[in-house]
Amino acid sequence: MLNRFVQSLALVAVLFAVLLSTATRTAALDATERSQLIPSICAALRTEYVYPDAASKLVDALQVRAQRGDYESISEGDALATRLTADLREVSRDRHLSVQYHPEGAHTDPENWSIEDSERSRGKAERDNFSFRKVERMDGNVGYLDFRGFYEPYLAASAMSAAMGLVARTDALIIDLRQNRGGEPTGVAFLASFLFDTRTHLNDIFVRRGDRLEQYWTSQLPPPVFGGKKPVYVLTSKATFSAAEDFTYALKNLKRAVVVGETTGGGAHPTREFQVTEHFAVGVPFARSLSPITHTDWEGTGVSPDIAVPARDALRTAYRAALRQIIASTQDPEQKRSVEQLLKAPSVK
Repeated sequence: MLNRFVQSLALVAVLFAVLLSTATRTAALDATERSQLIPSICAALRTEYVYPDAASKLVDALQVRAQRGDYESISEGDALATRLTADLREVSRDRHLSVQYHPEGAHTDPENWSIEDSERSRGKAERDNFSFRKVERMDGNVGYLDFRGFYEPYLAASAMSAAMGLVARTDALIIDLRQNRGGEPTGVAFLASFLFDTRTHLNDIFVRRGDRLEQYWTSQLPPPVFGGKKPVYVLTSKATFSAAEDFTYALKNLKRAVVVGETTGGGAHPTREFQVTEHFAVGVPFARSLSPITHTDWEGTGVSPDIAVPARDALRTAYRAALRQIIASTQDPEQKRSVEQLLKAPSVK
């Protein structure tokens, strides 16, 4: 009897918590915040969006939909953010554009972060292992990195250095970006620095506000580094996006890597979240990439592979190509025989 009473109390507590959570998520959508939301999103787009003409079209479309009442029946914050995101992307075809709802309150400007905000960001990055899923020395002395995102070097430099140190002495390197959704361009430049012998111009980013051009170069790093002469393969898929495409595009155009897999997602616009009301933020592409080689970017088209295969076959394809390149370049007869035998193995074919 007592156990049933305790269980009933526990069930009531859970239901109360769910109701309280729901109330918290919907209470924020009061009349004042609703009235501010669309004008505030429009103001952020006018000020920050990388293409002013496109920003005007987005603003006009949002205002028309708001005036005809498209959003009035949506009472839940997440649902409203999802609908606004879909409407913005329908007009722009820009997958970086988004609206986010933060029930605890939006606070998304890193320039104004507190020490507590920075520590939370560091803790999240550490729990994510700075996006490294696997670092491996494969048979035949081929290095392999499964890497899912680019953090800023102030957070991830030691992790990147440790990972690259483990593969620095391999004869070829495979960098798997098939599930990498992007991140920070500073992280792109830092990781690429392990793959060049001299300081190299990777990419430029044009920032609309202030009309300024930011250049991204590799840095000279202390050993161990992989270096600029041994073969590198980058694996891609349709999900490879943003900063991961930046990394791939730069290495492809500089002839530093062979890209294996599928054409990438096509997002070349660096994006930042801007708080627009107490609980809503809008992710706005505020800049665009410019290759110093092609003088354009991959927005909307993606980065095409050098060797086109389905994403599921990219690792095996790149691994075989790496082994063949090791065979062709080695001066060691014993290594050549060993790798030739490995290439004939059923598990590698």
